[in-house]
Amino acid sequence: MTQTSDTRFDLCAVGNAIVDVLAPCDDAFLTAQGLTPGSMSLVDEDQSAALYDAMAAGVEASGGSAGNTVAGVGSFGGRAAYVGKVAPDTLGQVFTHDIRAAGVAFDTPVLEGGAGTGRCLINVTPDGQRTMSTFLGAANQLGVGDIDAALIGDSAIVYLEGYLFDPAPARAAFEAAAAAAHAAGRKVAITLSDTFVVARWRAELLAFIAASADIVLANESELAALFETEDFDAAAAQLAAIVEIAAITRGEHGSVIVSGDQRIAVAAVPVDKVVDTTGAGDQYAAGFLLGVARGLTLEQAGQLGSLAASEVIAHWGPRPMVSLADLASEKGLTL
Repeated sequence: MTQTSDTRFDLCAVGNAIVDVLAPCDDAFLTAQGLTPGSMSLVDEDQSAALYDAMAAGVEASGGSAGNTVAGVGSFGGRAAYVGKVAPDTLGQVFTHDIRAAGVAFDTPVLEGGAGTGRCLINVTPDGQRTMSTFLGAANQLGVGDIDAALIGDSAIVYLEGYLFDPAPARAAFEAAAAAAHAAGRKVAITLSDTFVVARWRAELLAFIAASADIVLANESELAALFETEDFDAAAAQLAAIVEIAAITRGEHGSVIVSGDQRIAVAAVPVDKVVDTTGAGDQYAAGFLLGVARGLTLEQAGQLGSLAASEVIAHWGPRPMVSLADLASEKGLTL
């Protein structure tokens, strides 16, 4: 397993710097707004403003998939860094404050003279399912120039957010980050993020994974979309054939980790009530990747991931509200 004795950071994540706006809704609202339940769609600034005006009162919290993950790593007591683009506006200041307050190093230069900081409008139905409408703004202006090879080389794992695979400059940044990581003998992890991302870029994603990724995180729907099959075992085997480690989440059924001939099933940690599934996959990634970075077994890493996911789905918002380090200690999982 990867060790962190010679690195400053356990994890450096590259992602869309987004502020989340979460609000409750019903299915009729989604229909009225022309939204596909459970999806993530990209909207422009005008569409974002109109949807925001129509939404119920909610809460605002710094988010972005990889941003949520590094916040989770910080809650576990891990050492994390983040690379993402914000504007010099109020939301950008909020994002910067929040991620640094989580103990994460964040020093990416702001975007001057461009779009505002990105925001994701998340409508949550009573069953906890979230439907996301994202205005990327400054977030998708990340480019190769924002990749600090020294920072990447000083991180045991570099973690790439699949949502950033859409814009060509960000994809080039992925390539640069992966190259810097491998040049320093580090590992590259990527999350598939969303079935729509996979559908848009399936061939390109497969090529990137085969050439540049050591670890892949996905849910079972994303896995099915990547290999165009509903046969979970077949898809998992295909993924395991091209990467060192794959961790596939299956909601209430836990997760499956495959590595070579190993196949490890990890149970979900039960919760009294699912309130909001926003951030569940992000927090699973936090626990799992930190476990790998610290040299735990794959089963232990999966258990950390399940623990973090269970914490975040029991409340509103995509980031932990209690110390994940304390929860891990209570479960006998030590880092």
